[in-house]
Amino acid sequence: MTVTALKALSDNYIWLYQKDNDLVVVDPGEAQPVLDYLAHHEGVHLSAILLTHNHADHTGGVREIVAEYPDTAVYGPEECRTYATNIVHEGETIDLLDSSWEIMSVPGHTNGHIAYLVDDEVFCGDALFMAGCGRVFTGDYQAQFETVNKFGQLADGTKVYAAHEYSDTNLRFAKEVDPSNSTVKEILKKVQQQRENNEVTLPSTIEIEKEINPFIRANDFDEFVQLRNKRDGFN
Repeated sequence: MTVTALKALSDNYIWLYQKDNDLVVVDPGEAQPVLDYLAHHEGVHLSAILLTHNHADHTGGVREIVAEYPDTAVYGPEECRTYATNIVHEGETIDLLDSSWEIMSVPGHTNGHIAYLVDDEVFCGDALFMAGCGRVFTGDYQAQFETVNKFGQLADGTKVYAAHEYSDTNLRFAKEVDPSNSTVKEILKKVQQQRENNEVTLPSTIEIEKEINPFIRANDFDEFVQLRNKRDGFN
């Protein structure tokens, strides 16, 4: 099994989960990177597309991909009904590539946001980032607070595949609000070197996030909201 990041739009990642010649695509915000990958990997079969939420930078490539590969199953939450052939809900599992994918409800960024947990990997869209979490477009900070804590309860070794390259900015913010955190400083230095080399900084792990992510580390809901508001104004 391999997981590959395809760069899309300005800072999105489309994640490819591949086992032998079977492929699952997560959050294709653009079609062309996926179509190019399939064109250059003869014999690879597109088994499914997984959607975490309904924002265009995560769904924008679905129709074009399905037009080329019309038998492809598309899984997603209710809010992705326009694109999804299979609507999935919290606690359900889907069987893909000889693995069981658990559906996690992770609202806050959108009301219906979900994540996909398979083995020791979680594909979390915009619900969680390295050292950060998604903007609360719903206004439901309580839901986002509970979502972040839900991620924090996963096994430490779980790899976190977020959908954006926000690691540098998030870590600089984490350093500002927690200046004595030596792990933040260490990982920020590593991430900045990776970005200078145009490398992908992900995945993170739940263990790392519990050390560096100010939102997971927030002591209570009020602190979480204060941090979220500060982060929205941080560049």
